[in-house]
Amino acid sequence: MRAVLQRVIRGSVTVENEKIGSVGRGLVVLLGVGRDDSEDDADYMAEKVSNMRIFEDAGGKMNLSVRDIGGGVLAVSQFTLFGDCRKGRRPNFTEAAPAHNAELLYNRFCAKLESNGITVSTGRFQAMMTVEIINDGPVTILLDSKKQF
Repeated sequence: MRAVLQRVIRGSVTVENEKIGSVGRGLVVLLGVGRDDSEDDADYMAEKVSNMRIFEDAGGKMNLSVRDIGGGVLAVSQFTLFGDCRKGRRPNFTEAAPAHNAELLYNRFCAKLESNGITVSTGRFQAMMTVEIINDGPVTILLDSKKQF
């Protein structure tokens, strides 16, 4: 599983001119599910996202998590995070999970965030979405459940 975490002032996702999800102060998480990912990967990623200390404390040090600040998460499925661009000019998506498996693990990730006390808003799986991200900092973190970047 791969995730791009963006610390945001606000974010939203729109499908067919309808805003279907939004978050205020918190995180927008673009989540990609790989073909070899499991429930353990979804659980690991949810724990990391819940507890990643990327918000500033009173002293200006990144020392608080999204849970600590009472922030929310806008989780958007993004299979293109598994696009392999090393050869040719078009990404190869063979490492991305099949849609059915990806949706199950994406939903598990979101449910685990909620069980950690975080308010979660989502996009729509497999839809064409417009995602608005007002990055704070900017702070952008890359996570991978299998290996480091």
